Amino acid sequence: MSDIYESLGIATMVNAYGPVTRFGGGVMPAEVVEAMAAATQHSIDIPELQARASHIIAGISGAEAGCVTAGASAAVLAGTAACVTGFDAGKMNRLPDTRGMRNEVIVIRSQRNGYDHAVRAVGVKLVEVGLSDRIADTGVRDAEAWEIRDAITADTAAIFYLAKAHSRPRLPEVAQIAREAGIPVLVDAAAELPPLANLKRFIAEGADLVAFSGGKAINGPQGSGFLCGRRDLVGAALLQQIDLDYLPEEWEPPAALIDRRNLAGLPRHGIARSCKLGKEQIVGALSALQLFAREGDEGRRARLQAQGEALLAAVTGLPGLSARIAHDSEEGGMPMVELALDPRIAKLDAASLLSQLRSGRPRIELRPFRPQEGLLIAALGCLRPGDPAIIAKRLAEILLP
Repeated sequence: MSDIYESLGIATMVNAYGPVTRFGGGVMPAEVVEAMAAATQHSIDIPELQARASHIIAGISGAEAGCVTAGASAAVLAGTAACVTGFDAGKMNRLPDTRGMRNEVIVIRSQRNGYDHAVRAVGVKLVEVGLSDRIADTGVRDAEAWEIRDAITADTAAIFYLAKAHSRPRLPEVAQIAREAGIPVLVDAAAELPPLANLKRFIAEGADLVAFSGGKAINGPQGSGFLCGRRDLVGAALLQQIDLDYLPEEWEPPAALIDRRNLAGLPRHGIARSCKLGKEQIVGALSALQLFAREGDEGRRARLQAQGEALLAAVTGLPGLSARIAHDSEEGGMPMVELALDPRIAKLDAASLLSQLRSGRPRIELRPFRPQEGLLIAALGCLRPGDPAIIAKRLAEILLP
């Protein structure tokens, strides 16, 4: 319902761009919304809920353990902190002052991106390896496995790896080097769903920790994510985000994730405390994850295909606009609609079309693909029933004389 936004004076949009954070993520299924609403009506023990979440996440991901986080970025931050401190309570208390700790994280230069601020926030130094000749189109090489091995020192806390189809070296090579050196690999796989198989793939390929977004394709709360991997590292990451305002003698952490015997004492609130989660976010994220797993790739593909066909039928015949259903190789081959604008017939370019769609009511967002060539994408994952007709109606208003 848009009533809440209308009461705030905020216009809703038809989102054919995708579940990006600046647009509030995806549209949560009713089942997830209902689960979150039910969760608000009771008080529970958050660590106990996270322990149950660990069991569910582990079962779906194939990891030893998991926890819900306040987005994938929070998972990366908490995961990095876990790699630096382990269960050393004194080190936890000192973060982001990492003096005297393993405080270097190796990263492949071609994988640097704005989101790795979450790694740096822990207080570590990023050690870049390789030259991105392949990405810069100045040669064919990228970082190589031996360069990662050569960069490992006594100060190395972890290797940070961005899970993309173009990433080199491949994750299994990186994981093998890390295992030999006894250091963990933290994988940022925030947007690597679908396909469903990726929930297990990175752990199977040797990652020690993997961060996923809960608010993108999974369609959970936008401010949610998942960290899964080794039990000891997940436990250390969880310890640095949960409320620790206890008398030490009263503290009973979930034994499945945190063994008190590994701790010299009860740490203070951790570096990820600002990434805390409410019970409703945890329940919503788990509900969405389970629904995503049950639907599977084929169910999701069929649902999106139906939306794509509805949009394709509705825009067919508009002057200067052609459309076809394509498949996004970066999203497990899921269908999308590719729109091609011919400005000679339509009398406007793609940038102008996007602007007019944004300025209408409701606001409509398409994804620029190669707008200089007149190519736009209608992503389908955030469309609601009836949205294809709304998009087509507005396009007709713009394109028809």
